[in-house]
Amino acid sequence: MNTIPHWINGSPLPGSSTAPVFNPATGAEQARVVLGGAAEVDAAVQAATAAFETWSESSLTQRVQVMFAFRQLLVEHEEELGRIISAEHGKTVDDARGEITRGREVVEYVCGLGDVLKGSFSDQVSRGIDVHNFRQPLGVVAGITPFNFPAMVPLWMHPIAIATGNTFILKPSERDPSAANFVAELYQKAGLPDGVFNVVHGGKDAVDALLTHPGIEAVSFVGSTPIAKYVHEQATSHGKRVQALGGAKNHAVVLPDADLEFAADHITAGAYGSAGERCMAVSVAVAVGDAADALVAVLERKANEVQVGPGDAPGTDMGPLVTKAAQERVENAVGTAAAQGATVVVDGRGLKIDGHEEGFFTGPSLLDHVTTEMAAYQEELFGPVLAVVRVDTLDQAIDLINANPYGNGTALFTASGEAARRFQRRIKVGMIGINVPVPVPMSYYSFGGWKDSLIGDSPIHGPEGIRFYTRPKVVTTRWPQPAQQVTAGFTFPTSS
Repeated sequence: MNTIPHWINGSPLPGSSTAPVFNPATGAEQARVVLGGAAEVDAAVQAATAAFETWSESSLTQRVQVMFAFRQLLVEHEEELGRIISAEHGKTVDDARGEITRGREVVEYVCGLGDVLKGSFSDQVSRGIDVHNFRQPLGVVAGITPFNFPAMVPLWMHPIAIATGNTFILKPSERDPSAANFVAELYQKAGLPDGVFNVVHGGKDAVDALLTHPGIEAVSFVGSTPIAKYVHEQATSHGKRVQALGGAKNHAVVLPDADLEFAADHITAGAYGSAGERCMAVSVAVAVGDAADALVAVLERKANEVQVGPGDAPGTDMGPLVTKAAQERVENAVGTAAAQGATVVVDGRGLKIDGHEEGFFTGPSLLDHVTTEMAAYQEELFGPVLAVVRVDTLDQAIDLINANPYGNGTALFTASGEAARRFQRRIKVGMIGINVPVPVPMSYYSFGGWKDSLIGDSPIHGPEGIRFYTRPKVVTTRWPQPAQQVTAGFTFPTSS
């Protein structure tokens, strides 16, 4: 059986402790991944520290050329990487290719880093004195990433960190670890020096070692809110910068004036795509007024049309969940919702796929008459379950969303510009879509929610990503003529 090693200082590194990696479509163990801890993290830090000495002094042109080559390799190997992701995560190959494309956009953003990193210069701020500023890399930085986007979420981190002159250690999810090693090999082919990008596999031991190691300057994390809070607390207490993105409960509001076919089509894709295992998945549809009955009818029809099957099978819309435990958790949540009074309009429990009876499949579930007191509304289910909540007015919908502890993404489906403007100004959510169900911003904007969806104040990628992985310097200079007499004073200096 294949064993997936660490990648440290440009080479695979084996380990003695391993964990299983499953094929979610069959339920069978398909590989083993090594599990590292403090020793492996320290080895990666030493390699990254040594590499930083030369990489941080490399020219901007050299770093960007590596990113151009890396970007081209991502294009050339998209199909292969997509199938690796599908085999370990369960999502469709098309969906996996989509996440690679969205991650590649960050690489394309840093290919234009020369313009982004330009500082400013102020001439003659005082007599004979000029001021300019620039940004420098931090040093060794780390990323801890979730299973649901094994390529895209790391690509939101390491291209920016590396292009700005840092060296990087990635701790991917042990559930689907192969994408990280594949990307490491692509970086090597692109000309990235050994030690600049490293991969340490593992669980909590590896995470804790990254959070506490004195040689790591910053940590980026994407995952659940409880773990995001833990990462933020531990890393900041050890003097590190932290990006910590947490969970979500994303609402899509549908007004009576919306095109219900259009809205339901996009909400269905947003709710059940990637089996709902997205932090930006639509998990709550808020039906306003007269839209409710008709919307539920269309959502029911479209949920029943979703084709569930192995991720590499042609025509599959939705693959399995990532683990057996995830399948059981989601199906138990549907049963709990029914017991608490929700109407199960479409029941995805107990789905069996011919030839893949042991796979971790569950079908789309649609719940109606869900209230804010129910577990199906309060919990982040991270599965293909869409809950419909009914309200009378748009203002009630806004108040409902604002009262939710999460604030990652939200959407409004309407034909009214006034309603859209009122919604986007009053809503307490970081990313908003108007007739767009999954409003993930482009790479040259930053990604991050509000409230319990972002712990701290550091969003990811875009301009905020540049600022996170660099620190500024401001230089005040004076070059007096040799014969010029400049008098020093003992009072506080002023500009004149």
